[in-house]
Amino acid sequence: QVQLVESGGGLVQAGGSLRLSCAASGSTYNVKVWGWYRQAPGKQRDSVAFISNSVNTNYADSVKGRFTISRDNAKNTVYLQMNSLKPEDTAVYYCSARTGPSNYWGQGTQVTVSS
Repeated sequence: QVQLVESGGGLVQAGGSLRLSCAASGSTYNVKVWGWYRQAPGKQRDSVAFISNSVNTNYADSVKGRFTISRDNAKNTVYLQMNSLKPEDTAVYYCSARTGPSNYWGQGTQVTVSS
């Protein structure tokens, strides 16, 4: 079992920045890929960024060059640095941790970008 708690969401103006944090606990040694997803009202949950144990990263085209995913193993925390935010980035952001058979989710944190 892996427990995830997101924080760092909030209201920001377009062009601003936020850093989301995802604090992990439990069997984190089993996690192979850490990720961030987002879900806007009335839309499906979409992937935003991933980071693997080998520190390979992958980003959705819509956030490339603006968002950066990173992790601090000592703190068991994964981050999503979001710069040059746009109103279309408004969503609930979820942290995920994928082991072999399972995918764990946090409760989400709201990000609202005003124009």
